Amino acid sequence: MKKLLIVYYSYTGGTAQMVEAAARAGEGEDGTELQVIRAEDCQPDDMLSADGYIFATPENLAAIAGVMKAFLDRCYYPLLGRIEGRPYAAMICAGSDGENAQRQLERIATGWRLKKVVDSLIVSTHAQTEEEILAPKTITETDRARCAEVGVTLSTGLAMGVF
Repeated sequence: MKKLLIVYYSYTGGTAQMVEAAARAGEGEDGTELQVIRAEDCQPDDMLSADGYIFATPENLAAIAGVMKAFLDRCYYPLLGRIEGRPYAAMICAGSDGENAQRQLERIATGWRLKKVVDSLIVSTHAQTEEEILAPKTITETDRARCAEVGVTLSTGLAMGVF
């Protein structure tokens, strides 16, 4: 049985909705166990026990969220050279473009020598004012379907031995 690990952080609920959609879609695949862990709780051993990953974070101030960065800082060196070649995908919940957060996640994954198997997904909430940015988010059905596609792609690919 292959294991797909989703590591995420969510502050206003948008990223959590994205993860829920990806996890729900990925759970249905025979041959793949799915585990969802908040970034603040994820440790190197959790990463080592998984065969593939989905990293999900909000974009904060044109960067990955600090809690997600702390997880990556905590796990980077203990995992260096130990998870090479494993598949991953990234999902970003952004107020506008999300491209810098995407670049940051992809650069760290490159350092780990992970294999990006689907294009990074950026969901824009179009939140631009302080009130909009801090308000609870609602991810559209269309965007949740895109997140579900990420989950099922990773889960199915792991189960079939494609990655």
